[in-house]
Amino acid sequence: MKINRYDEMGERELDILREIASMGTGYAATSLASMLGTKVRMTIPEISILGYSETIDKVGDPEEGIAAVLTCMSGEIQGIMLFLLRLDFINEVLKKMLNQTIESYNDMTTMEMSVLSEVGNIIISSYANAISSLTGITIKLSVPSTSINMLGGILTVPMAEFGYVTDKLLLMDGGLVVDDKKLDSTILMMPDIESLNVLMNELGKVYEE
Repeated sequence: MKINRYDEMGERELDILREIASMGTGYAATSLASMLGTKVRMTIPEISILGYSETIDKVGDPEEGIAAVLTCMSGEIQGIMLFLLRLDFINEVLKKMLNQTIESYNDMTTMEMSVLSEVGNIIISSYANAISSLTGITIKLSVPSTSINMLGGILTVPMAEFGYVTDKLLLMDGGLVVDDKKLDSTILMMPDIESLNVLMNELGKVYEE
C-alpha cells in the first residue's frame, strides 16, 4: 500500500520502525561507549507519529533551551534527521571527553560544540547504518550542523521542511544510560513521503523473508 502521509502508517509499519530503532540504539550504544570509554546502553525508543504541538508537549516545554544536531539524508532516502541534546546529556559527554562541564547552553565554546556535533553524528549515523545493513539502501548523510535554540524553534525546522506534505513528525523518544545514569535523548527521523514508501517497501521484504 502506498503511503501518502505519516499518519497512514499502520501497526505493521510501526513495528518495522521499532525494529529499526532497536537496531539503531544498539549501534549507537556501541559507538558511543567506544568514544566515551565507558559503559553505555540505550533503552528501546518509543515510536510516535505526532503533530507539531503534540511533539512539543511530549518532548518538553516549547521555551526550553536545547541543543540539536541536524543532518540531511540523501541518496536513495531523502529527508532529515534531528538529534536533541539536553544539558544533563551534554555535561556527561563533556565530563568524559574534556573533563569539564557547563552551567548553561550559552557557556559552550567552539570546542564543546564540535564534540556535541561529533556525538550527534554518531547517534544519527547509527540509525542510518541500521537501515542500510538491513535493506542495502544507500543513505548519504550531510556534515552535521549543531545549534542552540528554544525547543519550539528547533522543531520548526522539520515542519518547515515537510509541512507541505504532512503535519506529522516521526519521533523516536528513548534514553541513554551512561554509567547507569539515565539521560533523555530524542531523535526525529523525517524521510520525505516518497522515501518513506521506499523504506517501508524494502523493510517489508526483509521481514517477510
